[in-house]
Amino acid sequence: MSESVLLRKILLHASKLGLTLFRNQVGKYQLPDGRWITSGLCVGSSDLIGWTRVKITPSMVGLTLAVFTAIETKAPKNDLTDQQSKFIRAVNHAGGIARVVRNIEDIERFS
Repeated sequence: MSESVLLRKILLHASKLGLTLFRNQVGKYQLPDGRWITSGLCVGSSDLIGWTRVKITPSMVGLTLAVFTAIETKAPKNDLTDQQSKFIRAVNHAGGIARVVRNIEDIERFS
């Protein structure tokens, strides 16, 4: 399965699990008038960006928080770039949730 097909399937399935995710298309594009436009968060940022709702324990007042979530979709044999690995490590280190997802079963681990 190609990464683009995998990404679409994961995006649909993630919504069923209660994850809120958006496509993060990183790139640089030239407009017809010659100007350049950049898109996405940063080089290496994950394909899908959003949040995961996390309920805090009663000892923490029972609040529900939105935890920054980054999902990098990869076909089974494709490797992460150095920038992608650094982004995932940075998100996890900061208390967010960042994972590589290679199939639908991987996204199930978020529920």
